Amino acid sequence: MIPVAEFKQFAEQQPAFKVLKPWWDVLAEYITIAMLMIGVFGCTLQITQDKIICLPNHISADSVSQITCKEYYQTSQATNASDENQTISTTPPPAPGAPREMSGLRNNLDLQQYSFINQMCYETALHWYAKYFPYLVVIHTLIFIICGNFWFKFPGTSSKIEHFISILGKCFDSPWTTRALSEVSGEGVQEKAIERELSKTAFDEASPTTADLPVVENVVAETAAASVLDKKEGEQAKALFEKVKKFRYHVEEGDILYSMYMRQTILKFCKFVLITIYNGALVGQIHFIVPCSMHTEDMTGYNSFCCNHTKAHIFSKLSISYLCFLSAYGLTCIYALYWLFRRPLKEYSFRSVREETGIGDIPDVKNDFAFVFHLVDQYDSLYSKRFAVFLSEVSESRLRQLNLNHEWPADKLRQKLQETPEGRLELHLFKLPGLPDTVFEVTEMESLKLELLNEALIPPLVSKLVRLEELSLFNCPAKLQHAALTHLRNHLRVLQIKFDEVKEIPLWVFTLRALEELHLFGYLSSDVSKNVSLESLKELKTLKVLTLKSNVSKVPQTIADVGSHLQKLSIHNDKNKLLTLNALKRLSLLKELELVRCELERIPHAVFSLTNLQMLDLKENNLHTIEEIISLQYCRKLSILRLWHNQIAYIPEHIRKLKGLEELSLNRNKILVLPPALFLCTKLRHLDLSNNEVRELPPEVGVLQMLQFLALTGNFLEALPNELFFCQRLKTLKLGQNKLTSLSHKIGSLVSLVRLEIKGNRIDVLPPELGLCISLKKSGFVVDDSLLETLPLDVRERLSEES
Repeated sequence: MIPVAEFKQFAEQQPAFKVLKPWWDVLAEYITIAMLMIGVFGCTLQITQDKIICLPNHISADSVSQITCKEYYQTSQATNASDENQTISTTPPPAPGAPREMSGLRNNLDLQQYSFINQMCYETALHWYAKYFPYLVVIHTLIFIICGNFWFKFPGTSSKIEHFISILGKCFDSPWTTRALSEVSGEGVQEKAIERELSKTAFDEASPTTADLPVVENVVAETAAASVLDKKEGEQAKALFEKVKKFRYHVEEGDILYSMYMRQTILKFCKFVLITIYNGALVGQIHFIVPCSMHTEDMTGYNSFCCNHTKAHIFSKLSISYLCFLSAYGLTCIYALYWLFRRPLKEYSFRSVREETGIGDIPDVKNDFAFVFHLVDQYDSLYSKRFAVFLSEVSESRLRQLNLNHEWPADKLRQKLQETPEGRLELHLFKLPGLPDTVFEVTEMESLKLELLNEALIPPLVSKLVRLEELSLFNCPAKLQHAALTHLRNHLRVLQIKFDEVKEIPLWVFTLRALEELHLFGYLSSDVSKNVSLESLKELKTLKVLTLKSNVSKVPQTIADVGSHLQKLSIHNDKNKLLTLNALKRLSLLKELELVRCELERIPHAVFSLTNLQMLDLKENNLHTIEEIISLQYCRKLSILRLWHNQIAYIPEHIRKLKGLEELSLNRNKILVLPPALFLCTKLRHLDLSNNEVRELPPEVGVLQMLQFLALTGNFLEALPNELFFCQRLKTLKLGQNKLTSLSHKIGSLVSLVRLEIKGNRIDVLPPELGLCISLKKSGFVVDDSLLETLPLDVRERLSEES
């Protein structure tokens, strides 16, 4: 008998594995249950009833071998009937109440002998199939059950199946699945409503390149008022996405599940064929009358017996029923093999799910992952539909969006607002998995900086940021919906993009018709003339400021296309030599030019044709001589010249030609001597000569009556000319890290001085006339603490007073 615990265990596993049982496997299970009932019923009859009943045969053993036991009994019945009729005809009937005389053969055998004969004939004469038929049915059925569930318990497949079923159940029951599917159904309506609302105020005319822009489909930004998932449910859904990714990665690599199921089906079919053949051949061995011959004459007086197999009729019917169920089971095996060999089961496409749900990015799966989905579809395609939500990156991004909105409410974002040097209120978001929709509730924001975000989707809600003028994307891929692009195209003024590869620059950048400043930070291709992004600069008709922090080898010709309105150009070339600058000649309106770290050895000749140039910055190049500086006199509007961080050894005399110069930065060079001609640039307000090798400051410095800033830090000055103190408009004087031994008493004439640096010199005593510098306070006085003590007490107290 089968233990009840096994049936219980078999019943308990059905709910877990039923999703991987197609209809033919389920039908086969019901068939095996019916066959099992046949076997159990036969076993019950075999135990509870007599197995065989035998009677002695009066015919000799030789005769038994010639005629059957059944024929003998038929002959005996006919003989007994004729004798009985003859007796009736000659013998008067017995009187009423008199005992009737018994007829038949007398054997003189007792009950013990009959029991012995029955047992002996059961063991020796009855065919083994007739004896063990019900047990064989039970054993075969159990084999079928084991074969049908083998892959669920096999060590190589059971863990994967259990893991998949666990994930499938959680995905099916997850609140996020229902939420995502319900949102998809209303997505089209929401999109139309948003577009219709924005079209009332937005300018709908598309730019020439709008048709080529990447449009994000099937993604609708939710409003901040939308309900969010419970935090615990959101975390569970997030964990499910990770589990699905890992499971897919491991399962798609092999086909062990497919192979095991195919082997199992082939094994079931082979078993079916074998059992059907031998059962069909042996079912005829079940007889009602069984002849028995054994040497028991000394014990019973007979050697031949005729036996009746009492369960032969019912076993015969059961065997026929068993063969019928077995045939039905074989048909399920044949259909399963047909399904396995005729269907492409190692690829699964969610095409119908994509069409029904509108989630277009559900990927196709392969190998074992595809096979289990084919099995799940046979059970209920709804499981595939709900599971597909967790294969979609769009769905994952929506969940991430909900969690972001919950984690970053508008009030929390307002606390992160800071003021930029340009005076704008900026929100800086760093290393977030996405862009919270609550950002668009911070309507007072003027600048948005997104750095190292996994992905930033800018929805139509950006139209709520009416004060937004600046957008910074630092290593942050950004996508725009059409309505959002329409708004930014008319309102965005400043855009900064930092990238690793030029293809990361979104094409929509070059459709921003109101853009005034564009800053690109990243490495461009070596042949910038063929660079698609730079070629698109000509679309920016209002661009005034362009910054390229890159590795270009020449000034792109496309910059000339914006030359009619470009006012500032900055190229930071990261120590890559800039060879060709001819395109600069066409920038007739250029006012500011920065060529930083471009490995220039001379001032480029193309600069001299920029008649509107006001500022030239050649920082961190390789300039050794600046003899060409005389040509800068043609740039009559030039007021700022920065030649800092170079290798300049001397300043040519003809620098005096630059009459309009107001700021000159020559710090961090190798200048030894300052020519008197330098101080003929009488409009100088800012002069920086720090970190050179200057040993003497000429007295002509007193000519600079407009001078407000003078830096001589890090030189070899031992004394200062008294003429320096004629520059009474001087506000900042930096003399630190020199070899000065004293500070002139005329320092008191610098009444406008607000910052004085003398730390790092050889001065022993400070002049008390410092007290006459009424604008100088202790916070702006950089000096050794010990030296400060040499001042009179009243001077120290005045310096300590707050302004």
